[in-house]
Amino acid sequence: MHHIEIYVGNLKESRRFYTWLLERLGYVLFQDWNEGFSYKKDGFYLVFVQTRAKYIKNKYNRCNIGLNHIAFNCSSKQEVDAIRDELIKMRVTLLYDEKYPHAGGKEHYAVYFEDPDRIKLEVVALESK
Repeated sequence: MHHIEIYVGNLKESRRFYTWLLERLGYVLFQDWNEGFSYKKDGFYLVFVQTRAKYIKNKYNRCNIGLNHIAFNCSSKQEVDAIRDELIKMRVTLLYDEKYPHAGGKEHYAVYFEDPDRIKLEVVALESK
């Protein structure tokens, strides 16, 4: 995959949120301009662009046709746990937390949460044990 572009409701808020998450996962700032920014890792990058005012009212809903969620990987279960702890401190909405860390299945160690626009995100440990 080359890149994914995401339109956001509040660029400043999304930048704060994604800078923390993506830098923690090893991404580096790639592009930066007035209406957006991007982060890159291993030849793949994510672009975030401010939604134009006339479209803001539409809001995002992952249950409509389109993107359901984005899953990022990390190296260990401990890293997933540390990210979850920070998300709690940041008061980010966690999803399926009553089933943490196996909401995705017995062998799937992950945390699920929402970004500022309620886009569902997942961080999953590549480590299987």
